[in-house]
Amino acid sequence: MLTAAQFSLVQLPSPLRQELAHGIQQRDELGSTMQPFAMRAIVSAALATGTTSLLLAADTLKNTMRTTNDKSVLRQLTWSVHQGYVTFSGHDLRGEDHFDPRAAGLKGATRSGRRKQFGGVDLTVIPQPWLRQVLKRRAEAEKPTGPAFRRWLKACVIAGHGMNRLPGGGIDTTALDFAHMQAAFDEIAASVDEDGRLYGAGYRGDLWTAFCQTIDFGRLADLLDAPGSFMRRPSQHIPDEDTNEDELGKAVPEHVIRQLDAQLASLGTGVTYGAMDPAHVRAMFQTAYVVLRDSGRRPLEVVSLPRNCLERERDEESLIWNNHKGRRMRRRLPITSSTVAAIEKWQALRDSLPEAPSVSEPYLFPAITSAGGSDHLMSNNFSAGMRTWVDNLETLNSDVMDAGGNVIPFDRSLVYPYAFRHSFAQRHADAGTPIDVLRDLMDHDDPKTTMGYYRVSLERKRKAVKTLSLMVTDRHGTATPCSSAAYEQRSVAVPFGGCTEPDNVKAGGHTCPIRFQCSGCGFYRPDPSYLPAIEDHANSLRADRETARAMDAATFVIDNLTAQITSYEDVAAKMRERMAALPKGERAELEDAATVLRRVRAGGDHKLLPLTVVPKTGG
Repeated sequence: MLTAAQFSLVQLPSPLRQELAHGIQQRDELGSTMQPFAMRAIVSAALATGTTSLLLAADTLKNTMRTTNDKSVLRQLTWSVHQGYVTFSGHDLRGEDHFDPRAAGLKGATRSGRRKQFGGVDLTVIPQPWLRQVLKRRAEAEKPTGPAFRRWLKACVIAGHGMNRLPGGGIDTTALDFAHMQAAFDEIAASVDEDGRLYGAGYRGDLWTAFCQTIDFGRLADLLDAPGSFMRRPSQHIPDEDTNEDELGKAVPEHVIRQLDAQLASLGTGVTYGAMDPAHVRAMFQTAYVVLRDSGRRPLEVVSLPRNCLERERDEESLIWNNHKGRRMRRRLPITSSTVAAIEKWQALRDSLPEAPSVSEPYLFPAITSAGGSDHLMSNNFSAGMRTWVDNLETLNSDVMDAGGNVIPFDRSLVYPYAFRHSFAQRHADAGTPIDVLRDLMDHDDPKTTMGYYRVSLERKRKAVKTLSLMVTDRHGTATPCSSAAYEQRSVAVPFGGCTEPDNVKAGGHTCPIRFQCSGCGFYRPDPSYLPAIEDHANSLRADRETARAMDAATFVIDNLTAQITSYEDVAAKMRERMAALPKGERAELEDAATVLRRVRAGGDHKLLPLTVVPKTGG
């Protein structure tokens, strides 16, 4: 009778018994733990299917395995048996176009360098046989890490398909010329991801370099007999992207951030993180999000924060962080007391974590394991956790409505860790933070990078003004469109719309004799961007009216408040009617423009145009 920790190969046919014994021996040498339950499942499946050889029936056995662990053990045993066959016979059953990274000695990206995946790569995805062999020999000679090899493979696949578009497909090496190299470059330069979006310039540049280095290796190793015209030219260069253009539109909108904050308690739910308690996982991910949102640091800079990342000097509290990209360590960033409180709360919990790996001792956010290749929380793990959270939120709305007046859901793919850095910068640029201050906050090398956010703000502002200037009304709701210049000139310190009274415009809104009773003034010029302010003011007036009634105020006071409420309601209703009559596309554009101008006005009491205040004099 076998115990729970035992299994037997006695009943198996001799060839299969020897194969499994060899596989078990190799598994032990690789440092993998023995799995008695998995071995018993494999033996039972082999007996049930009448299998006589592991290599011939691997797929059949795999389909009978019930657990992922059983399949993993079977896959490793099959790989070991296959490698044994290759070692003793010199013949690879899978063919010359098959490449086994582990058998070739390629290392994984983990700290131990061990590759967990068994199996191989089918090189026939590369159209040209000669390119397959050059890539294979280069990998065997240079032994890159798994991620590096995958980048080499991707580069050769894309470039190979580019050459395959030409007559002959680039199969004959003696016929290769500059046209083939150009075709490979063009294909890589135009490569896109699964969603059809162009890869970043840096990534495409890496692919192009990987392909060219593979070609160079083929020549040096005498594996490629191609004419000299088949070579890289200086003109075949993928230029760096304009950082400012890359940042355009990538900021997570503030109204979306508010919705995320309201549902923050669910971030980290269902995330498995080594042996860490689920409650601790949620706390860690939520703290990382708060720091990311409030500090504008890059994801790597957040997940690699030192454990003692807070510094106090008098009444100022700063975040101590490392700029890995610029190689500038121990940078200081002023942060708010709420951000400090979130970090301190996690620090207290972090000090009591029994599950944190010892290698993570210096870091605020610990790694998942000591053998994971990183001493702290990895950016991709944090990103994956955020992606799961955002995708599973019950609601996440935009600020745009469809033709039926229903709010359109926000595109959740636009919420990812790096986008919060853009949100931080755009928030400051929109609020009028001086460029030299924002440059220091972002720790940019080039002020042109910082200036990009201001160009985004200015361009959006101009477009918004152009759109809203056509929707201006008077106090009766009658359309009174104006030029963009006139619109900006009227944008003085009037809370509920523009003002056209000359003296008040000159004085920046400080000489109005009927202050805050705009709806009763013939110079009042509201537009849809002021609707929320108008409605809020109407509600405030209603509260004032009830207070006045409770104070037994005179009738004329009550009547005045009622008249103001009615006039504000009328002008708001007429603007909404005009908006509702617009085509869907125009209405969406108008609502977007209104949002931009509201954000500009919320950024401070600065005016759209630098008007000079001229005090009103007598005489």
